Amino acid sequence: QVQLVESGGGLVQAGGSLRLSCTASGRTITWNDMGWFRQAPGKEREFVAGIRWNADRTRYADSVKGRFTISRDNAKNTVFLQMNSLKPEDTAVYYCAARPGTGIALIYTGIAQYDTWGQGTQITVSS
Repeated sequence: QVQLVESGGGLVQAGGSLRLSCTASGRTITWNDMGWFRQAPGKEREFVAGIRWNADRTRYADSVKGRFTISRDNAKNTVFLQMNSLKPEDTAVYYCAARPGTGIALIYTGIAQYDTWGQGTQITVSS
């Protein structure tokens, strides 16, 4: 079973940038689809970005499209989320998630479709 640990969270001013990292241990993520989700206070957990196991397709929530970029480095067993032009509404706990990769060119956006989760990291964007 793979274990996921997020890092890179913190406090940033509106318009600033942060890069989150999610490093896996126990097993490689070579064959895993990976995703980022977030949960703001009083809100349900929502999909932010996803990347297929072979990195041939990415997908983003409309609210972050053009500002966030997901990428992966399998040699480092790590997935990244580059966040630019941050807004106060981006404030949330961000979670890294993994699921088994498939041969279907599809990125899953439902929380129930991922079976491994990190502990989360807090992102706070001040205005």
